[in-house]
Amino acid sequence: MANIFEFNGFKPVIAASSFIHPNATVTGNVIIGEHVYVGPGAAIRGDWGQIVIEDGCNVQENCTLHMFPGTTMTLKKGAHIGHGAIIHGATVGENCLVGMNAVLMDDVVVEAECIIGALAFVPAKTHVEKRSLMVGNPAKKVKEVSDDMIAWKTKGTALYQALPKECMDTLKPCEPLREIEADRPSQDKLFETWEKVKNA
Repeated sequence: MANIFEFNGFKPVIAASSFIHPNATVTGNVIIGEHVYVGPGAAIRGDWGQIVIEDGCNVQENCTLHMFPGTTMTLKKGAHIGHGAIIHGATVGENCLVGMNAVLMDDVVVEAECIIGALAFVPAKTHVEKRSLMVGNPAKKVKEVSDDMIAWKTKGTALYQALPKECMDTLKPCEPLREIEADRPSQDKLFETWEKVKNA
């Protein structure tokens, strides 16, 4: 069971097809749509305002989602939030990628199909136009996101959209083995799946 908390009368609303890792925390006025993956260590804190995570998003390990009082932060359909990213009161558009350890500050609006590079810092009130690739601190647009880039992003996100069901079916607490089994399987199948997605 994930760490799901009511706060000040608000209970999170989480679609049954979504998976919240038991080591993630979801608090208060949070609305999570279908086929969303939330990884371990993620903190989604809707205590002072609302957090909306639309269908098909993923919020990976150690991400933080929060906001200033009285505001709403939104991840639109298919938003892909990389490990350790912080989204504070921003709106992330449909089918965007936010790279690892990037920070998006309050009232940032990122339009659809953008890529925010790893470690980028997007200052408050920045408006990021559709299909922008943003990098640096402060983040600046360096180029347009190409069709090939957004296709790569979309296919990678599809793996995360399949992950909730896989976690529901196979993830369980266990005692560690003390030795490697003689017949331990390889993960070639996972690599093949990624290659098929990447090259489709």
